[in-house]
Parts: sequence; structure tokens; C-alpha cells
Amino acid sequence: MKNTLHFTDALRLKKPKAFLVMLKPAGPACNLNCDYCYYLEKQKLYRHHQSFIMKDDILENFIRQFIDAHEVPVVSFTWQGGEPTLAGLDFYRRAIDYQKKYANGKKIENTFQTNGTKIDEEWCDFFVDNDILAGISVDGPEYLHDHYRKTPSGGPTFARVMKSIDLMNKKKVRFNTLTVVSDYNVHYPLEIYRFLKGTGSRHIHFLPVVERISDTSEKDELQLVDPSCSNARLSPWTVPAREYGEFLTSVFDEWVRRDVGRVFIQIFDATLANHAGYNPGVCIFNSTCGGALVMEHNGDLFSCDHFVYPAYFLGNINDTALTEMVGSQRQFDFGISKRNSLPMYCRRCEYLYVCHGECPKHRFLVTPDGEPGLNYLCEGYRLFFAHSEQYFNFMAKELKGRRAPANVMQWIKNKEGQAKKIQMPERNDPCPCGSGRKFKNCCATKPPWSNMSSE
Repeated sequence: MKNTLHFTDALRLKKPKAFLVMLKPAGPACNLNCDYCYYLEKQKLYRHHQSFIMKDDILENFIRQFIDAHEVPVVSFTWQGGEPTLAGLDFYRRAIDYQKKYANGKKIENTFQTNGTKIDEEWCDFFVDNDILAGISVDGPEYLHDHYRKTPSGGPTFARVMKSIDLMNKKKVRFNTLTVVSDYNVHYPLEIYRFLKGTGSRHIHFLPVVERISDTSEKDELQLVDPSCSNARLSPWTVPAREYGEFLTSVFDEWVRRDVGRVFIQIFDATLANHAGYNPGVCIFNSTCGGALVMEHNGDLFSCDHFVYPAYFLGNINDTALTEMVGSQRQFDFGISKRNSLPMYCRRCEYLYVCHGECPKHRFLVTPDGEPGLNYLCEGYRLFFAHSEQYFNFMAKELKGRRAPANVMQWIKNKEGQAKKIQMPERNDPCPCGSGRKFKNCCATKPPWSNMSSE
């Protein structure tokens, strides 16, 4: 397969009709110091900045350009960090006012990802009043969550997060949960899944942590490196690939038997979409990427949240139009390289249609035949896809037939013989037909009984 641009690729190069920009209103600043955080050290890129809070003129400029650039009726804003609550409520009140000012008839949506330690009633009321979907980072029960998610002094954070979740449930805030799967909590899949359901979360996102630490960088340089760096080692908190696959498999086995249609797990939804031939809705399982960028507090735009490195800097919104940067040849090349750089081992894989090589950030291994570019999580994904394939195939068939994928739960019961079975009576037992005669003198002699089957 030649790495050439297709006609459809050239069409994409003109101008995307919609795209995502993850906004960092407080930059890489955070009130926590989670051991595995990949973004906190981005402060080194802005070491001379006295404040990481986005200025009002940048906020208004971005909102105006972002809405104007979208050729679709719904425009979605994504507020992330660092910790976005550090920008303060008044910042977001102004943001809502700017969105209304420049909406021009388009519907505006907002999502807000937070560590949950600063959420109070005023924040909850703001979320509800503006119909904002909040994402809360929580890594499972207390003994799992507090292992890596710590305050700057090394203290626990679980109690503060749970207080916020309880408050959001009370205030009826729409929220989902994001759980980082690390080397530590990967061993407790069902404990985590059941805990998350117990919090009231019905939309769950699992994020596998995969980071490499440079062996050559100076202390004032970024230590967590991109896939192009050869002198790097896995961080101690990186999730083992096979164990991540086993984690997904364990959660899936419970979900597919009990919770389909009631609990929505992002990776399962995306896998089902690819099985059914629909857009997976997440960039990691798409054939190309580049449609999910990130803008820092000062207006700097980068190709992706996981590629905030100088090599992937596209420009600053104060100097260059947003549409020009998003639709640039540089960003197009970044996105299309996800597909064009796939090693032959991946292109021949039976699960290519669902995986597409996953995130380019994780492609730093060598294939069995010596070609670079294999995804670190490949072994785990192959295990999960092989295990779940028959169930996703059934759900995809139901989806295409305009039936509920949740029908898979009854299908599994029937398939595995879990439905209630009819107990065959003994010869001298009363006949179950209700005749009053013994079974041996009644239905036992009739051919229909011998053909009765258990459900």
C-alpha cells in the first residue's frame, strides 16, 4: 500500500466543517500533583509566564473565531486543564456571554473536565443553569484513587472528589467520569467498574496511561517525550499492555451481561460503532486524526492534547486565524500520517477496522518483523477485540436492524444456557401437565414431551 494522498484526503485539506479544540483556560496549572500527570510539566514551556489564566481578549477572540469556523448547527466547547476551575467562575460567566453574543443561530454546548476538588454549590448551579456536562476524574475506590492522585504536599484527594460527586448528584448536574488506568489500579477492574456505577456515573471513560521518560533531557526540559524520541524508558506508572486488555475484558464481561443500554463506556461505544461501520466518535479509533487540537492559555495552538511539544506548534490565535491553522497543510499531514505511517503488520491485522493503530502517541514499539511504529497497547487490544468480537458483531447486527444492542444480554443468556431450565420429573412424580396422574402414565408416553427443550 503506497502512502499517497487520496482524493477524499485532498477534500479534507480545504477546510474542516467542524473540529474540536480543547481549551486550557488555566494552562497547565493545577492545584494537584498527580504522579502520572502528563500535562503539569508543560509549565516548562511557559516558565516566564507570571500567570496561566487566559486573558479576556484571547477568550473572546477564540469564541468568535471558533463559532464562525463551524459549518454545522451545533458547536461544542471543551474546557480542560491543568485544572480549569482555577480560572474562576466569573471567567466562565464571561465565556457564556461571549458564546451568546457570537452564536449567530447555532446551538452552543459546553463540556468541562475537572479533578473535582474545587466544586461547590455555586459551581453546580452554574453547570445546571447552563446545561454544562461535567467530567470528573476519579480512579476508583479510595485505596486506588489516592495512590497517584495527590495534593502538592502528597495528601489524599478522594474525600474531596466524592464530596463534589455527591453534591452534583444532589444538584442534578449532568456528569460523567474519567478513570486513568495505571500500573496500580489495572488489577481491580470490577471493583472500579462497580464503584463508578455506585457514584451515579452512567458514562464512563477509561484512559490508559502510557508515558515515556527521557534519559537525556535536562531538568528544565520536558521529561515525558513523544514517540519520536529513542532515548526513553517507560514510566513506572505506565499500564502493562496485556493487563490493560485483561482489564477491559473483565469490565466488558460484566457490562455486556448486565448493563448494555444503561451504562455507556466510551471504548465499548467506539468499538461497537466501528463494528457497525459508523464513526467511532473518538480519534484514537479513527483511521485519521487531527480534528482534536488544543489551545493554551496564551492562544498557542498545538496539533493535539498529547502532542503539546514545540514540534507540533501551529501558531498563536493572536497572529494567525484559527481556520488557517486548523486547515493548514501541517495539521493535515499530522492527521493523515496516523493512517499512512501504519506498519504493514497493522495493515494486515484482522482488527485494523476497529483499532486503526490507536493513538500515534503510543506507537513506539517495533513489529515482530522489525518495522517501527507498533502501538505499545497492541497486545492488550488484540486480547480484548478477540474476546469481545462475537458480542459486538451481534450488537452491530441489532443496530443495523434498528433494534436495541441491549438485546445482546438475552442472547447471551440463551447462548450460555442461563435461562431457567424445565426440571424433568421422575417417573412416579405427579405429571406437570396437571392431569393428576403419575408422569409415567401421562405425558412421559407422549412424543411432545420428549421434544420439549429447556430455554
